[in-house]
Amino acid sequence: TENPFEIEALMDKDIETHHSEGHAISSSVTALGDALPAFGIVAAVLGIIVTMGSIAEPPEILGGLIAAALVGTFFGIFVAYGLFSPMGKNLEQYAEADGKYYDCMKQGLLAHLQGYAPAISVEFARKTLYSHERPSFLEVEEACNEAPTV
Repeated sequence: TENPFEIEALMDKDIETHHSEGHAISSSVTALGDALPAFGIVAAVLGIIVTMGSIAEPPEILGGLIAAALVGTFFGIFVAYGLFSPMGKNLEQYAEADGKYYDCMKQGLLAHLQGYAPAISVEFARKTLYSHERPSFLEVEEACNEAPTV
């Protein structure tokens, strides 16, 4: 079929599937990062319980036990906010940037199917890219001129 609306609907479904797959990974990592401080709190509570079992010990030993309990808290917070949360955000941004290329191809193909001239169709596609990744109009024109003719 050459109906641009049918092709657009099909491409939208494909892009939606791509986005949901990328989002599933990043949201899982982010959820893990959100849960890790709770594990740190559990480690602190367990450490305090162990400390209470040794309450008759001298302060030097109690200090070490309390410090061990606090290390669990620190570790949970550090791993959550220093590792998993940034990693989840990075994966989310990567999936969004990858989706930009799908959108770029979609816009170019739809413009072509709607009867625009090839140079204008390429311009439709080019404008969807982030500005730091978008080739200039002259770069696109040079690349098109260097492409072999069919």
